Amino acid sequence: MRPTLTVLMTAYRGTSVAELERSVASITGQTLTPDEFLVVVDGPVPAELDAAIAAAAAAHPSIRVERLPVNVGSGLASARGLELATGDYVARHDSDDVSLPHRLERQMAAVEARGLDLVGAEMLEFEGSPDHVIGRRTAPTSHEAIVRRLRLNNPVNNPTALFRRELALEVGGYADLRYMQDYDLFGRLLAGGARAENLPEPLVLFNAGDGMIGRRGGWRMVRNDLEVQRRLRDTGAFGNVLLARNMVVRTAFRVIPPTLLKKVYGAVFRRRVAVDGVDVANRPDGGGSR
Repeated sequence: MRPTLTVLMTAYRGTSVAELERSVASITGQTLTPDEFLVVVDGPVPAELDAAIAAAAAAHPSIRVERLPVNVGSGLASARGLELATGDYVARHDSDDVSLPHRLERQMAAVEARGLDLVGAEMLEFEGSPDHVIGRRTAPTSHEAIVRRLRLNNPVNNPTALFRRELALEVGGYADLRYMQDYDLFGRLLAGGARAENLPEPLVLFNAGDGMIGRRGGWRMVRNDLEVQRRLRDTGAFGNVLLARNMVVRTAFRVIPPTLLKKVYGAVFRRRVAVDGVDVANRPDGGGSR
């Protein structure tokens, strides 16, 4: 009997109706239908967005909606979704991203074939429209490479993550973090014995517009970085020396001007990809995950 699967998505007042409808359609159109599609609405949202969520739930019986009375942030909204999910596995899906039609089928096949607890994939980044692909985000594929990357950066592209729900709850689930709660959870999953892989193919179209860059800069992110780095150190992922080294690099990355941050981000994390015969993005040999 195959494991059951919940797709977990959070939405908030900043989600546009067009983004939500596009995102939902990418899940309801999967070649492997999830057993449950759980949408956690993080606080009050505009009436048009609320109506779009209600319409999607009415049209698709697998969609289940949980509305939180106040905005609690991505960490706690995700934690609530993890508690409510009924699937053996949970696949994350952001409300402004697009999962390719075969994403869930590919990942669940890998889970069943190799007994994985955590599986991610590459993703294509776009700006404005999913047709406007600007680059490709790779990730380390083997379990051993994922453990090594954890010491420096998030080894799994969060919009592509699919993991064993019971193990995630055993290690404490999502923490009350506004940012990088996925990196923190993956660190605890690996410390708890999770077997992980990233599939070497793009399975998600990730919205990398200017809003994404804006969320990655500023001193608030430096404070969040320090908290996450300390939590990872406490799992045994690394010691104080590497923590200090990571914070020097991360602080420099966070405080540079947004226009420069966008260029640095593209140079470090994106690799070139051919779209309709045209080479896009910023470097031929890049890679990594956020």
